[in-house]
Amino acid sequence: MVTLLIATKLFAMYERNVQLTAAKNTIPTISSSSQKNKTTSSTQKVEEITSLDPIIDISGWQLPEEMDYDTLSENVSGVIVRVFGGSGIGIDNNATNAKGVDKSYKKHIEEFQKRDVPVAVYAYVMGKSVKEMREEARILYEKSSPYKPTYYWLDVEEKTMTDMDKGVEAFRQELEKLGAKNIGIYIGTYFMEEHSISTDKFDAIWFPTYGTDSGYYEEDPHTDLDYDLHQYTSQGYVEGFDKVLDLNRIASNKSIGDTYEKLFGQRPSKKAQE
Repeated sequence: MVTLLIATKLFAMYERNVQLTAAKNTIPTISSSSQKNKTTSSTQKVEEITSLDPIIDISGWQLPEEMDYDTLSENVSGVIVRVFGGSGIGIDNNATNAKGVDKSYKKHIEEFQKRDVPVAVYAYVMGKSVKEMREEARILYEKSSPYKPTYYWLDVEEKTMTDMDKGVEAFRQELEKLGAKNIGIYIGTYFMEEHSISTDKFDAIWFPTYGTDSGYYEEDPHTDLDYDLHQYTSQGYVEGFDKVLDLNRIASNKSIGDTYEKLFGQRPSKKAQE
């Protein structure tokens, strides 16, 4: 009886091996050179997106004469430059003229682009009506489109009209009508929820969450929304500028390389990787 059981098991194992061999023979094979290339390519992609220098956002408050553009460009992966500081300012200050146009945007954009650092732009949204929101969008586009920025961002932080969602959408629509292809929104999660501002029609979302604002990354934004960029501190330091800067990173749950390419139109350069 024992001998019969052993023989039966051995025969079953033999049949199973025959089936496995036949199944393996039906799987398409990849030549060793193709497999090697595939592995190398995959490895390179993983290495490319594991880390990245900070993305900074700047305005006229960061004076060009205080910036070492050569050094700073070597230590950031991208820059988002304020072009418009909002309508209704009414007075000239160090950062903007009386009409709200940033005084340093041209210099900032030109100096970083000259050094092959990709540049996006933003406007601080202050329109008090749909009409003013559209006018702000026109100013942003008129001033920045000649530089071909990779993205147009709306910085929405203040309640300036009763229906903020309607106003923000009017701004976005006007930009789109003018020809802007990549339009994103910067907004706090609490402010967004409090004023029922929809982000659905934007191409990208940028959230600020600082934690204790220590100058370093501490925590992710508290949201279920799919976002791309995270401003993680307003107290960061980057070599090339002696004062504090806003620092940003690609969302933790996103591919760094793919999302960076979405926001800045190219893969990260080798120098941008830490």
